[in-house]
Amino acid sequence: MVSTIPTVLIVPGLRDHVPEHWQTLLATKLPRVASVAPLEQDKLSCAARVDAIDRALATIDGQVIIVAHSAGAMMIAHWAARGAAHNIRGALLAAPADLETPMPAGYPTTDILRDHGWLPIPRGKLPFPSIVAASSNDPLTRLDRARELAQAWGSRFVELGEVGHLNPVSGYGEWPQAEAFIRELS
Repeated sequence: MVSTIPTVLIVPGLRDHVPEHWQTLLATKLPRVASVAPLEQDKLSCAARVDAIDRALATIDGQVIIVAHSAGAMMIAHWAARGAAHNIRGALLAAPADLETPMPAGYPTTDILRDHGWLPIPRGKLPFPSIVAASSNDPLTRLDRARELAQAWGSRFVELGEVGHLNPVSGYGEWPQAEAFIRELS
């Protein structure tokens, strides 16, 4: 029998699963959770990441709420652009990484991202309700760019204040607001 409680699908960014990251900590609290598995090869391939989302969704019965962070939000935009919607009840897209704008040292260049299929960022309306939660001081996305993406995707936009990239480096392990957003999407 299919559960009426939606499964939360965790979609991490390019750095995959980090033990002290809020997504990893959140997953331990939820009654029904799945996660997109880290790639063993083609780690920078957008198509490989989108295929990994399809594989993860294929293991889930019933409704799904997506919780994506950073480049994970871009993976969801690319996945949705394929015309996929698989029982998605909604999506939380937290601190989306603006891959079209040069990022700080240590991150792939826009040329590398383009060569691996990430650019341009899809701007079609998502076929499910979504929330874009963005920081006013994110080193990977200016607030106006996050707002622009939210508008293009038909997402509700939430400004979180100065929370950096909403990751352990920015001081975030636990992020209780994620649970509130999940309840809203349920």
